[in-house]
Amino acid sequence: MDFFAVFADPTVWVALATLIVMEVVLGIDNLLFISILTNKLPEQHREKARRIGIGLALILRLGLLATISWIVQLTQPVFTVLGNEISWKDMILIGGGLFLVWKATKEIHHSMDPVDHKDTMIGAAGMTFGSAIVQILMLDLVFSIDSIITAVGMTPHVEVMVIAVLVAVTVMLLAANPLARFIEHNPTIVMLALSFLMMIGTTLIAEGLGFHVPKGYIYAAMAFSALVEVLNMVARRRRAKKAVH
Repeated sequence: MDFFAVFADPTVWVALATLIVMEVVLGIDNLLFISILTNKLPEQHREKARRIGIGLALILRLGLLATISWIVQLTQPVFTVLGNEISWKDMILIGGGLFLVWKATKEIHHSMDPVDHKDTMIGAAGMTFGSAIVQILMLDLVFSIDSIITAVGMTPHVEVMVIAVLVAVTVMLLAANPLARFIEHNPTIVMLALSFLMMIGTTLIAEGLGFHVPKGYIYAAMAFSALVEVLNMVARRRRAKKAVH
């Protein structure tokens, strides 16, 4: 079908707008992980790692769009466990969810144990750039597959999916450095972001096991928690100003 003919249909524009919003929201999960992970690198490597991580997300998503017929097959059942049909997509989501829960738990432990955190920061030079990119790539793959399969269910037009992915990744690229700096300068936000990652990981595991969790509930809870933390930050700053005066 001709590119311009596709966009002559008003319903395609509605699908595109919806898909862009969905891709941007899903991209927040990815961006949170990238921001927290790259903030552990030496400062001179952080921006480069973020750009590479987001670039890999774009390459993976466009690559997956080029193999849509294969992606759709990932939803076909491979085996059954306790009456639940498990597909390759489910296994990828479960694996990604377990990795996210493990990573978030480990980072929370390091944040709560200053002595252990110092040891790991000394040892962080061993993982640094290469290890960070590998971990980002793993989560990029999980989020990309989930994103593309969701997109396939919303529109049959690859052109629409490509535009939505490009817009979402552009937003991620623009938001990466400000978000990372905000997280770095507000330690309490780090704990909140890690809690978000743990909740997202748990949701991925549940989805992989066949328990559908409406995304709206997850993001509403995240938005409410973020609002409460913003109010706490404002209150702390006001108290600090009063203490100075």
